[in-house]
Amino acid sequence: GYWDLTGTFVPGGTKGSADPAAGEQARPFTAQLVELDGVRLARGADFGQDGRPKRDDVTVLDGAGAASLVDDLDGVPYEVRSRESKPYRRRPAAPFITSTYQQEAGRKLGVSASMAMRAAQGLYEKGFITYMRTDSTTLSDTAISAARTMIRERYGDAVLPDGPRHYANKVKNAQEAHEAIRPAGDRFRHPDEVATQVPKSEAAAYELIWKRTLASQMTDCTGDTVQLRLGATSAGGRDVTFSASGTVITHRGFREVYEEGHDAGDAAASDDDERRLPPLEPGDAASATAMEAEGHETQPPSRYTEASLVKRLEELGVGRPSTYASIIGTIQDRGYVWKKGSALVPSFTAFSVVNVLEGHFPNLVDYAFTAKMEDDLDRIAGGAEEAVPWLGRFYFGSDDDGGAEPGLKEKVSSRLADIDARAVNTIPLGMTEDAEPVVARVGKFGPYVQMGDSEDASENTTASIPDDIPPDELTLDKALEYLSQPKEGRVLGTDPETGMDIYAKAGRFGPFVQVGLHDEQDDKPKTASLFQTMSLERVTLEDALQLLSLPRTVGVDPADGEEITVQNGRYGPYLKKGTDSRSLETEEQLFSVTLDEALVICAQPTRRRGQTAAAPLKELGVDPDTGCAVVVKDGRFGPYVTDGSVNASLRKDDSVEAIDLDRAVELLRERRAKLEGQGKKIKPCKKVESK
Repeated sequence: GYWDLTGTFVPGGTKGSADPAAGEQARPFTAQLVELDGVRLARGADFGQDGRPKRDDVTVLDGAGAASLVDDLDGVPYEVRSRESKPYRRRPAAPFITSTYQQEAGRKLGVSASMAMRAAQGLYEKGFITYMRTDSTTLSDTAISAARTMIRERYGDAVLPDGPRHYANKVKNAQEAHEAIRPAGDRFRHPDEVATQVPKSEAAAYELIWKRTLASQMTDCTGDTVQLRLGATSAGGRDVTFSASGTVITHRGFREVYEEGHDAGDAAASDDDERRLPPLEPGDAASATAMEAEGHETQPPSRYTEASLVKRLEELGVGRPSTYASIIGTIQDRGYVWKKGSALVPSFTAFSVVNVLEGHFPNLVDYAFTAKMEDDLDRIAGGAEEAVPWLGRFYFGSDDDGGAEPGLKEKVSSRLADIDARAVNTIPLGMTEDAEPVVARVGKFGPYVQMGDSEDASENTTASIPDDIPPDELTLDKALEYLSQPKEGRVLGTDPETGMDIYAKAGRFGPFVQVGLHDEQDDKPKTASLFQTMSLERVTLEDALQLLSLPRTVGVDPADGEEITVQNGRYGPYLKKGTDSRSLETEEQLFSVTLDEALVICAQPTRRRGQTAAAPLKELGVDPDTGCAVVVKDGRFGPYVTDGSVNASLRKDDSVEAIDLDRAVELLRERRAKLEGQGKKIKPCKKVESK
């Protein structure tokens, strides 16, 4: 922890003496304490991972010292000790390559790398953008001409540079077969025009690409940055220096169109926003109208997001533009990472896998391996090396280096027995007061903590680790807490049906309640997960009985006689009818949803988990064939019409603006006929009630 002081200042010799009518001269501004008795005040970057300052020439201010200093500075006069002004210039970012596009789509549109590429693929196939798998920042003469023409027409000559801008490629092993990602053609279509012809996800991606391309050919953003230093002597005789900085933008340039996003913690993200300071000069007086002490704690490095991971892969030369999305998808699908918000959190399984790879296949997981292989493949493609001998050395090994590095065949076939499965699956957490080792392990049924190191598993104490706890949050105290909980859990009372005790327990997938113990019955005990609003410590017998009553039968669909039930699954509450299911919005709906409400939910099209129903693009009226409301919606593959049961995509000549009820009914009739011809059953839609 460390503290600093932030003051609000106004020009003038005494507190509050500035004339409010003085305009810019009396503008209040904030400044931070940067030096105390001539020694720089410690900031977050000055601390190491052990929480101690990395250097001796800084002062660490604690809470008591900060509060005392605030009191000592009350009413003291300040003087401007220096004023430094320097030009401010910000250049536009280069046009998109695959990796930068994925990063910006993640930051600005909030989509994953795979979703970003899916949107770009759709735009490319429809002819709206150039090829989206590229690591070249080059724009063709046609593209530059189109960009400059649009800049002149829409933003004027003031933001158009005298000549085209060109960008050097900084990507390792760049293959510049394609130009940068840009709007297609010799005339860039405006985003508003494209938005009427593509789904929303593609429209947002196109607008991002359009803005980035135009901005890359616009003038720099320029202005002036001013830094003021104010000094004073506290009542206790301590010398203090406060610093304030501000930037005045005189020419916005490319910022008229676009500004590049940044990841949390990125140094580039800390640039001052436009902020004016009063025209104070060295020797001028100032006074503090407010002074506040603020405490901070050092933060660990930010977790990777999909955007920042793509950036790091690109820096290391790992993968190609076409593989970034699949890499991120693979590590999630295999359970090596899971998402917490936008952060990618490594799992315990990932640590075990890395232990194996680093211990037994170090060359294959070295950061430089992929980049070196790219160089080798480039030499093969250029004729400087032959493919078969190179593959032979990689697979069978080589005696060129004395046989120190065996080939892949020997590593896999003869060295797997050397791997100590117990060791690679063990993460030490610490020792108990009785000198018992506590470790985390990855087992067949998931991660768990263990106390004791006996080879006989029955002599050790174990407890499951919940799936949603990040490895860095599994401390020794947390592990001991899991281990201290009784295996059978807390007894809540007696089940009136079976006469067995009902237990509240903590499990791998979260807290749950259970009827009886395994050794009391032949079948597997009945269990039910606790709601998100419930806690293991406060759950009651009444809560448990209600949870154990699930799944609940809501009723029978009168149209087809199928039973509808509600259930609580690992991924949340849902409604089930035959093989069809729909997510419920809240867990409380498990006990409150009615048959009529369930039928309405079943009639809705399926959506990905967490996705909410989008508002219709257009309401057309009532279908005379079914008596149901017909609307136009935006789907993954473009706009479509639906009556709530049957969906029909708009044809090439149809548009959202021009389509009417008659055309929609025609499309729906064709779609119903096709489904019936395939022998598929059409669910009834919800009829519009007559008034």
